[in-house]
Amino acid sequence: MPLFTCDAHSPCELEARLRLHRLPEVGPQRFQRLIRAFGSASSALSAPASAWQSLGLPSATVQARRSPEVREGARAALAWLEGPAQHLLMWDQPNYPALLAQIADPPPLLFVQGDPSILEKPQLAIVGSRHASPPGLDTAKAFSRCLADAGFVITSGLALGIDGAAHQGALDVGGLTVGVVGTGLEKSYPQRHRALAAAMVERGGAVVSEFPLDTAANPGNFPRRNRIISGLSLGVLVVEASPASGSLITARLAAEQGREVFAIPGSIHHPAARGCHQLIRDGAQLVESIEHILENLRGWQQVPATAANLADAAAAHPLLALLVAAPQTSEGLTQAVGWGLAEVLAELTELELQGAVVNQAGRWFARVS
Repeated sequence: MPLFTCDAHSPCELEARLRLHRLPEVGPQRFQRLIRAFGSASSALSAPASAWQSLGLPSATVQARRSPEVREGARAALAWLEGPAQHLLMWDQPNYPALLAQIADPPPLLFVQGDPSILEKPQLAIVGSRHASPPGLDTAKAFSRCLADAGFVITSGLALGIDGAAHQGALDVGGLTVGVVGTGLEKSYPQRHRALAAAMVERGGAVVSEFPLDTAANPGNFPRRNRIISGLSLGVLVVEASPASGSLITARLAAEQGREVFAIPGSIHHPAARGCHQLIRDGAQLVESIEHILENLRGWQQVPATAANLADAAAAHPLLALLVAAPQTSEGLTQAVGWGLAEVLAELTELELQGAVVNQAGRWFARVS
């Protein structure tokens, strides 16, 4: 990391960094180039235009460096930081997430709504299609519940579909979850997930963004934020994805960053399974149960998600109690408990992920140790 001649915690330097961060066409690499060249953000902003031009910076960047709009945006960000549970992490400071600092282009500034300390906890990303099937949503939620129970923070992109199901699954079991968004934190997107994002923060999680607070949704921002999702995480699980899905970008970035990549297979007739199948052909680990993930991340989880004590659990779960007595089909279980088929299948999926049941030749069996 670069050395600085100015204290990054000083008010003038913090405002200067926020101004650099708002300049057009200044991403992580140019931000760091300016800091390295001038020693601090405040020194960079005091330098003449010719010095900036000698670094190969675009004319739009040079012209905007002292504009009133940039100054006002930086001051608005300083005011935002005075609010409750609102933080700014800088990539050269000790509280910056260690895993994220290791990637090739870590965001120089990371805005955090919520508890920033959870970004240092073991995280597992769950991503997938925005247009996921009902079984895909159930699978994402079930995996999220089990992984959160095992002590992992569940990280995703707060998008519709698989992302939202993953966040909700963690909340369902009192787990922690982090949303990495492609907009500024003052521009909630999608609007349908405003309540979900608020619940994540209220329950000890966080929503984070590298973009200035007032950045609106832009298609180019979402592939860029994907490197943060993978960069924060020990591994990435892809549940459903088409070959053109942004989730495959996240998986590719994860592989480049040295993270584990997991993919759940599906029917060859289901278009949303093709992206996962492509990942598996490219070397991703095929996942059928929670154990397939925990085996590769052994030592990180706080408690094992195994089939231990299932006999006691059977007394508390009507489906498991029926299967302890005798194997059943999904339809038979539906009639026995009086639930809808979709609800039964969702519960069976979660029990299967826990290692409590197994499906063989169309019938469900309890796996009681």
